[in-house]
Amino acid sequence: MSNRQPDRTEIAARLAAAVGRINRRARTDSAALGYGLVSALATIQAEGPLRPGDLSRIEVVTKPTMTRILTELEQRGFIAREADPRDGRAFMVSATPEGIAAVERARSDRTGIVAALIADLPTEDVEAVAAALGALERIGQGDRVQEAPNDVR
Repeated sequence: MSNRQPDRTEIAARLAAAVGRINRRARTDSAALGYGLVSALATIQAEGPLRPGDLSRIEVVTKPTMTRILTELEQRGFIAREADPRDGRAFMVSATPEGIAAVERARSDRTGIVAALIADLPTEDVEAVAAALGALERIGQGDRVQEAPNDVR
């Protein structure tokens, strides 16, 4: 057994390249919503109602970008604006039933595409991917402390 530490820079480069390729393959040309719209709408569904500034921080985009995203989501009937109860000058956004349905369709489409990508992998590879999911989810959530949960067996 080696005491050598993994090369985190090399791992990061390979992970970034693999995730980028998977994302490109998982996008469909016929998708009704782009990734940014789906991501913002899913966050609104999960965390809403939200102020646009809070949403832009969560989504890690600029306020002008979030304004464009919210305008498009509103035009499609996927979000509704309501007055902010704490500040009458501000507003909050929440997902409409149509928006919730759009998120579910997008998730289902994307899941189907990724399922097809991993369908022919050997069982050992699928198990390795499954074992890495917890760490990948923690990275994706931006958790500051990225410790693996205690393994209680």
